[in-house]
Amino acid sequence: MNIMLELYGLIAIGATALAITRTIPVHGLLYLVVSLLALACMFEQLGAPFAAMLEIIVYAGAIMVLFVFVVMMINLGQPDQLREKGWFAGGAWVGPGVITLMLMGLLIYGVTHSTMAVGTVGAPIGPKAVGLTLYGPYILTVELSSFLLLAGLVSAYHIGRRIGGKS
Repeated sequence: MNIMLELYGLIAIGATALAITRTIPVHGLLYLVVSLLALACMFEQLGAPFAAMLEIIVYAGAIMVLFVFVVMMINLGQPDQLREKGWFAGGAWVGPGVITLMLMGLLIYGVTHSTMAVGTVGAPIGPKAVGLTLYGPYILTVELSSFLLLAGLVSAYHIGRRIGGKS
């Protein structure tokens, strides 16, 4: 098996474990973004560059913006000035920074050394194939997942209002 694929997998597993164990939500989101980027690199190594770009655009982009919006909306914890001082503390950025630098190094190595020969894994997946699959047999799954995200957002808003005392 490709060593790059295994390293991306280890980074994704490690970043996901760190995202789950963090007590500060923003730190967990940083690790989750790194995990999603590692997963996109795995897709690219497996010969699916379009799926990798979708992973970055949809999950690391749109869904993470939604998560950050919910965290900001709930606004739990310390007052703003204390929380903002913690953002610039070096310890908050060390873990995600190291893992991101590892990903960047692997990505640069993979691009410069071209570790994957075209056609070794399978045929490339194009936008038409993804669209036909998502809006063909899996249309119900796609729509249900969008309703699940909406329900999670509304629930987080109401839970945050109750905790904040605004009811």
